[in-house]
Amino acid sequence: MTRFLSDMFGKFAELTPATISLLIILLVVGAGGAVLLRKSREVRFTTRMLVYASMSIALAFVLSYIRLARMPQGGSVTPGSMLPLMLFAYIFGPIPGIITGIAYGFLQYIQDPYLVHWAQLLMDYPVAYGMLGLAGLSRKNLIAGSFAAIFSRFLMHFLTGILFFAEFAGDQHVVLYSLGYNGTYLAVEFFICAVIASLPPMKNLFDRLQKTYGMEGQ
Repeated sequence: MTRFLSDMFGKFAELTPATISLLIILLVVGAGGAVLLRKSREVRFTTRMLVYASMSIALAFVLSYIRLARMPQGGSVTPGSMLPLMLFAYIFGPIPGIITGIAYGFLQYIQDPYLVHWAQLLMDYPVAYGMLGLAGLSRKNLIAGSFAAIFSRFLMHFLTGILFFAEFAGDQHVVLYSLGYNGTYLAVEFFICAVIASLPPMKNLFDRLQKTYGMEGQ
């Protein structure tokens, strides 16, 4: 019996820490996705929501082409390209926001692909950009919601940096490398988005849109 169990499960002992971490991440993402799919049945996608989602994706895509700085292994600083997606989530809620972010993530992969592994593709594109929908969790403060959204996106890139891009760390510890690489440009991106969102004309416009159309995402 012991030998039988050893033959059946012995291969698990050969799993590396990176592989185990990846499996855990995929399980967590999968479980979260199942919950979101269950809740998404309660979300009504109106014509207005679809129009705003399309406009948000288009505007974010155009802004993403204006690169103030570009990182060598993917990632760039733009004039607030994530803000339209986070604003959509702020207006209509996190579930529509996450779905819209996932769609935009696939578009980003088509625009500027950087692929080393299928799991890295999922984490760096649809999952990472889907996290921008978490801005909708804060329906009273777009800046607070944007911080949660961009930080969640950062976590996805931070993990892929450790799991798939360790070779670029050189003599630096891979955790510190990934933290510095992804934290630098995303911190600047958050700052730009926060400045734009805090401008009185923009803040008034965003709040008015949220109050007018926000119930459609419920």
